[in-house]
Amino acid sequence: MKFFVDTADVGEIRSLMDTGLLDGVTTNPSLIAKSGRDMKQVIAEICDITPGPVSAEVTATDAEGMLAEGRFLRTIAANVCVKVPLTEAGLIACRRLSGEGAMVNVTLCFSAAQALLAAKAGATFISPFVGRLDDIGQDGMELIADIVEIYNNYPALTTEVLVASIRHPVHVVQSAKLGAHVATLPPAVIRQLMKHPLTDKGLDAFLADWKKTGQSIL
Repeated sequence: MKFFVDTADVGEIRSLMDTGLLDGVTTNPSLIAKSGRDMKQVIAEICDITPGPVSAEVTATDAEGMLAEGRFLRTIAANVCVKVPLTEAGLIACRRLSGEGAMVNVTLCFSAAQALLAAKAGATFISPFVGRLDDIGQDGMELIADIVEIYNNYPALTTEVLVASIRHPVHVVQSAKLGAHVATLPPAVIRQLMKHPLTDKGLDAFLADWKKTGQSIL
């Protein structure tokens, strides 16, 4: 499974890239606004940090506007992945942008039917939002299972399932077990994946025992 980090915080991205665990980055207008910086500068800087896909989202709501913005975003860096919403206009823009060789991430997916349409439109990634479904009493993982099953039925569909709106490590493990291709995680959740109280307890015990020996490796 590939891991993307869902943030526009350049400092966080640099720090997590040092782990060697990141395969890409996803952003959206809300994350860019939170950074308080110019969108073009932020995207360019992120693309310079990681060679993987960097999702940059359009803000237009009509197909022609999305196309214009998507084409502009692609001029920022070669690894920009244009993010469009799962609307009729977004699917039209996805089809045309993907036909021009662009990577396209179709976002705000909440049903398997939507995911099938995105794949037919040539999406590179489909972003189902599991946390937001959980928030309204639905099981977000059921959606992931349905999309993975449908895509596996049709080998000609090359769209990757990019699980979004992840809230905790259990979402990540469940997505991996279901065969999702990518998980995009807030920085805090990536760090949660590394932690376990028994790991900390075991390390403390090892270090205490080693200290008693009075030795040093170097």
